[in-house]
Amino acid sequence: MSSLGTLPDWAATAPALILLGTAFVVLLVDMVAPDEQNSVMLSGVSVTGALLALGTTIWYLLSGTGQPGAGDLDANGAIELFGGSLVVDGLSLFFAAIITSVVLMVVLASYEYLKDLPNQSEYYSLVLLAATGMVMVTFANSFVTALISIELVSLPSYALVASLKTNKGSAEAGLKYFLIGALSSAIFIYGISLIYVTTGSLQFDAVTAVFENGGVGELSGLLGLGVLMIIGGVGFKIAAVPFHFWAPDAYEGAPAPISAFISSASKAAGFVLAFRIFVDVFSYSEVTDAIDWVIAFQILAIVTMTVANFAALKQTKVKRILAYSSVAHAGYVLIALAALTGGADGAFVLGSGLAHLMVYGFMNTGAFLFIALTEYWDIGRQIEDFYGLGRQAPVACGAMTIFLFSLAGLPLGGGFLSKFYLLWVSIEGEVALLGIALVANSVVSLFYYTGIVKALWVEEPAGELEITQYPTGLYAAIVLAAIMTVLLLPGFGVVVEFAETAAGMVA
Repeated sequence: MSSLGTLPDWAATAPALILLGTAFVVLLVDMVAPDEQNSVMLSGVSVTGALLALGTTIWYLLSGTGQPGAGDLDANGAIELFGGSLVVDGLSLFFAAIITSVVLMVVLASYEYLKDLPNQSEYYSLVLLAATGMVMVTFANSFVTALISIELVSLPSYALVASLKTNKGSAEAGLKYFLIGALSSAIFIYGISLIYVTTGSLQFDAVTAVFENGGVGELSGLLGLGVLMIIGGVGFKIAAVPFHFWAPDAYEGAPAPISAFISSASKAAGFVLAFRIFVDVFSYSEVTDAIDWVIAFQILAIVTMTVANFAALKQTKVKRILAYSSVAHAGYVLIALAALTGGADGAFVLGSGLAHLMVYGFMNTGAFLFIALTEYWDIGRQIEDFYGLGRQAPVACGAMTIFLFSLAGLPLGGGFLSKFYLLWVSIEGEVALLGIALVANSVVSLFYYTGIVKALWVEEPAGELEITQYPTGLYAAIVLAAIMTVLLLPGFGVVVEFAETAAGMVA
């Protein structure tokens, strides 16, 4: 038996099952009392479900579920379900912890944000269903289950981005997100079909076996094209340049909690898929001879962080600046794939990317939730609208300062050490250009992050600014994100240890 003890093996998928069950409970609550003021109940059920999913995930991680030495179902202790279509291991649980943490903060912050807005039950249920899909992506062990899980993420996300029905920007963002998402899904599906043509299988283990036995032969050209199209499909999910065009508009037009949700949790789901496919399945010589995807990711990483940071410099809207910042961080995390050269320690390189995603999940979510707070106060979106806000809301603005400086890589939060580790792995992988690009772009990002901090604390407000309401849920989520961002600086060693163990499952 596995480390689940007396529980059945399917109980390993409990984080996803809890999120799914909570989504249906939310709808049931709304059916029972559709005409009453049930926003407190809807929010309470959603927060409870997210907290249970996070708690279960942490319990599984600490107990060693699906990890080396945890059981006899797999050589690595991984728990395989449904004929190997799903796998629960350290990698999937690490990413599930990131996703459920973001979900908890988002649903906690949404209570006041949704005040007086209709369709609240649909909002919460769509968030929980999308989160279910994200967790299922972490469990995917075949191209079929990966595709189905991605669509479970995408379809609710399209609706959530466009959920502000009376806002033209939200509707336009949702439409753009849907159209580009449909195109990317088609590209991803076509890439999967080419992998099936060349290997005759869609399950990761079976595809790997074909590569080990050299069974592709004359179909290497099709294999290379299939891998290239999968890079494009994954690139859309993580918002890497040049597949990022949807991201700034979607993040700006969506409700700010949804911007936090998509830019943090959805990005994590995209990266776990990339790590599992390319490190675990496409790491064989037959694939790298057809197309050197490591070089492809080196180019993507440098182009993504550079284009996004310089685009952010030109923006005047804070939310749009954060949108391009999110794209830039996709480039930073791509170093974990781009530095997987022959001389590098795969578990260390990949683990550094996982650790950065963990820190990013808190500091980026917190930054977007601060924007949600300003939208709640009906403050404008331009940088000058934030002038002097620190005097009216010092706690929230102090938290925002921590988020921004941690995103920049200054030693106020875990972002400092996570970026340092990414710099370290670029040196270990002997790809100095990645390290130079990381340092240079972090310096560039300081200009626009500092501009926001200056607006909050230094500049004088142009007009009369007075804050009278301090929403508890939004403040609690922001403060929680700030505390975790700071604690991850001294506690980064623990995060790296778990991240390297998780990365060792595939590296």
